[in-house]
Amino acid sequence: MEDLTNDTPLHFQRDILPLLSKLGCNSGGCHGKPSGQNGFKLSVFGFDSQADYDAITKEARGRRVFPADPQRSLLLRKATGTTAHGGGQRMMADSADQRMLYTWIEAGTPWGQPQAPMLKDLLVQPKEITMQPMRSQQLLVTAIYSDGSHRDVTAAASYSSNQALIADVDSSIQIKTGKHPGEAAITVNYMGKVTSTRVLIPRPARQQLKRLAVANQIDLLVGQKLHALGLQPSSLASDAMFLRRLYLTSIGTLPTVEEVTSFLADQSPDKRSRQIKHVLNRREYTDYWTLKWADVLMVNPEKMGARGAYEFHQWLRQQIQDNRPYDQWVRELVTASGNSGKYGPTNFFRAAETVEEVTKTVSQAFLGIRMECAQCHHHPFEKWAQSDFYGLAGFFTGLQRKPLGNDRLLIFHPGHQAAKVPVSDQVVPTQPPGGEPLNGLDQGDPRIQLADWMISPKNPYFSRLVANRLWKHYLGVGLVEPEDDLRTTNPATNEPLLDYLAQQVISSRFDLKQVTQLILESNTFQLSSKSNQLNFDDNQYYSHYRIRRLPAEVLLDAISQVTDSPEQFVGMAPGTRAIELWDNRLPSYFLDTFGRSLRESPCECGKSDEPTMAQALHLMNAPEIEAKVTAAAGHAQQLAKTNLTREEITNRLCLTVLGKPATAREQTVAEALFQKQSRQTATADLMWTLINCYDFLFIH
Repeated sequence: MEDLTNDTPLHFQRDILPLLSKLGCNSGGCHGKPSGQNGFKLSVFGFDSQADYDAITKEARGRRVFPADPQRSLLLRKATGTTAHGGGQRMMADSADQRMLYTWIEAGTPWGQPQAPMLKDLLVQPKEITMQPMRSQQLLVTAIYSDGSHRDVTAAASYSSNQALIADVDSSIQIKTGKHPGEAAITVNYMGKVTSTRVLIPRPARQQLKRLAVANQIDLLVGQKLHALGLQPSSLASDAMFLRRLYLTSIGTLPTVEEVTSFLADQSPDKRSRQIKHVLNRREYTDYWTLKWADVLMVNPEKMGARGAYEFHQWLRQQIQDNRPYDQWVRELVTASGNSGKYGPTNFFRAAETVEEVTKTVSQAFLGIRMECAQCHHHPFEKWAQSDFYGLAGFFTGLQRKPLGNDRLLIFHPGHQAAKVPVSDQVVPTQPPGGEPLNGLDQGDPRIQLADWMISPKNPYFSRLVANRLWKHYLGVGLVEPEDDLRTTNPATNEPLLDYLAQQVISSRFDLKQVTQLILESNTFQLSSKSNQLNFDDNQYYSHYRIRRLPAEVLLDAISQVTDSPEQFVGMAPGTRAIELWDNRLPSYFLDTFGRSLRESPCECGKSDEPTMAQALHLMNAPEIEAKVTAAAGHAQQLAKTNLTREEITNRLCLTVLGKPATAREQTVAEALFQKQSRQTATADLMWTLINCYDFLFIH
């Protein structure tokens, strides 16, 4: 171990703060919490180094550090366990950490030379590594300073794993793999600089794997990852499974009996590609994707007013209907000014009412950067500091919202005004995240320059976020999860694929429908949801299609469609579907139970697709569902009045509800129902049974 007493002169920011962070002293659960701990308060993760220095050297009547006799310093005694400490022993006596702290106190607790080299970057080796189960690998972390010098900070850095069962870092700073194959990202944090290393543990017998058939570049990149991990892809989905999946994911609508039978009878080799193009041009595509973006952009009447939410929804719908390039309509949205009652996108600035809320919303919704932590302190898992948060906030500081009456506002920006950090009152240069301060900000609305930076092909976040959003929507799980949390320490499960999709967004001139078609035409999207012995436990690498429950609005529309009994929403025209609603607050116990978005955050986590017991009970017992199934003018009762045989009725119901012909199992269930009950009751009961079955409730 290096003798730190003979090292270069110690510097508080460079040497002591990293040690406190490593030991957890300034974490939110210890002395870094707002009230501190036992009278000793540090800034969270060391974001305010001057305040920390003062707290250690000047408070508690000098008892915390005692340069005349360092060993009597309370800081050392508590950390080594010599004196009782609520946080327990944090370091061993005579360890490298203890010697560094002792030397610093003995030297008179210096702040350090102002010209001392400061940390600029962090390098971890190996950056990527393939390992076998139950093995170990030494890590090396190097700090790179402003004068070009390097320093081994392996022992001073902190580590965390996103898949600790697969790989983690032990006390000797070695990667330790577990028994399970897979992939883990190890985050390395040192003095606010963050990097990561990836550990891949493949399954055995990779040479026996069947390769994923390649329809386009997506399949090539997915296939390479599967082969590296030892995962064998499932076979392609059947035509019926593919058609139902295509309709539900792209237009939120079930295919009709006629559409199913026509598609199944078509023997053309290009029928799937033709069907994809057909579906993407349907009106329901506009309806469904307007709903999706309305959830992300928080189109909420409670914050915008009814008129504002309606105008915003109509504006969004027009963008989707016209297939307007994504970068163009986002630019118009971010720079919107005018009467909120007449110009829809201005209401975006009503959903986010303060500068801080606008900053967090724009950053998360369009860049995939979650900056709420950096509002108060340095982000614990990323490079973002308060200067980044308030640098972005400067584009919105001074934004005006003038009342016009009748719940309408005039939204406009009178001119640039740099933001200040609230506690220190320090003015922060206005700049985009990770970028440089922009010139000419005083010449009009500064949001224009921000928007130009955002939509630039050189922006590393804008295209990647929307590519990840599309991928998650169609494949069920994002390449990055959560889908709007893009950071170095949260890498994509397939970085080359995300890079490729982002580049396709740019090369298509931000035509999201074109990128969607590319995804839908891939064999990856068209794989069966049925797993095999070599991929049954894969839930993030797309070796088989991920099964998930229908979203609330889609499920309600599907029940209304198959029963031929439309839902009636208060104040809406008869026949209005749930995916067409602009008001997410319209009374609907069904939509509330099945998790529609509250539209209070740009995070899609506000919308739930996880099944619950309450949902199952509602489907089985709710009088509203029974009324739809048994309606005199509904599909079941009308079908019972025909001259069709029991087998034909069963097949017709399976085509209607499940999107596929009846199997022997369904015919057997139908036979038992028809033997015990009247034709009308049996038909209704069979429909109710199918609505409550797995094949109807889930996208698979």
